[in-house]
Amino acid sequence: MFRFEHPEFLWLLVLVPVILVMYAGLFLWQKKQLKAFSNPALLGRLVGGWAPQRKWLKAGLFAMSIGLLIIALANPQWGSKREKVEAKAADIMIALDISNSMMAEDVAPNRLARSQRIIERIIDQIKGERIGLILFAGNAYLQSPLTNDYGAVIMFLKGASPDQATTQGTDIGAVIDLAEKSFDPQNKSNKVLIIITDGEDHEEAALEKAKEAAQDGLVIFTVAVGTPEGSFIPKNYGLREDYLRDAEGKPVRSIVNTELLEELAQQGNGLFFTYQDDETMARAMQNRIDKLDKQQVEQRSFSEYESYFQPFLLIALLLLTLQWWLPNAVWRKKEKSSWI
Repeated sequence: MFRFEHPEFLWLLVLVPVILVMYAGLFLWQKKQLKAFSNPALLGRLVGGWAPQRKWLKAGLFAMSIGLLIIALANPQWGSKREKVEAKAADIMIALDISNSMMAEDVAPNRLARSQRIIERIIDQIKGERIGLILFAGNAYLQSPLTNDYGAVIMFLKGASPDQATTQGTDIGAVIDLAEKSFDPQNKSNKVLIIITDGEDHEEAALEKAKEAAQDGLVIFTVAVGTPEGSFIPKNYGLREDYLRDAEGKPVRSIVNTELLEELAQQGNGLFFTYQDDETMARAMQNRIDKLDKQQVEQRSFSEYESYFQPFLLIALLLLTLQWWLPNAVWRKKEKSSWI
């Protein structure tokens, strides 16, 4: 099983094209300055040994080395030892809302980032169970099937973004349907769905589907992320250039729907939580899950991961050394003057 130990650093790869664009701008500016302040007849003698292609080569080497350093920083890893054990476990599907409203900043740093931290805390608390991940907005998407490889689940979790949602909204009914399809059809007693959302723009069918799923043995926990006061939704995440606006041009204020989520947990024979206390929440979930009639399952998981950042680091350092050593000019032997 391949993974990056620190996938959060991979976004820095955007620096590679940025570096190339900056170099291109610098080269064009230098060329313009030379033409503006030098006599064309003398320009050839002044820069006769200068090789523009060398400059591009050095820029490429530098950009490549930065890209490789970033990959080394993320630390690519490969699972080297897989264990097979028999144990009793519950099947837990975690559903994370990735709709635009989850970027509201009434919860620091925003609802989505806080939800990701909550899920990591839950996973850390309920180790030993099989866990899967669903992302949802107007539709639901299975990101990770039930597994004991928590590292893979967290990797998918950290990459979650509203950009992954093809349809906006909060279709919790679709989440329940997808979760039910992801569980073993014979499993009637130890399956759990944890829904983490602000509950906005929900479909009315969600409560009825929660009731039907509970009759089939599904336990539903809900976690409300957001405040009653709410917040505007940034249009460009992190830049705050503007906010999402309605048809009248007014900024859209997103408010958490705790009433829906509380009723949803009640219909699903589960528990309702707010976002404030991760540790208490995770312990309460674990206590409730421990009371389920867990089934005997064969668990396979990678217990050891080997790091492979070293080749990327070595190649990056070699490229940086070559870029520093490579001269900008190609020196040519002087031609003899015709009058000597």
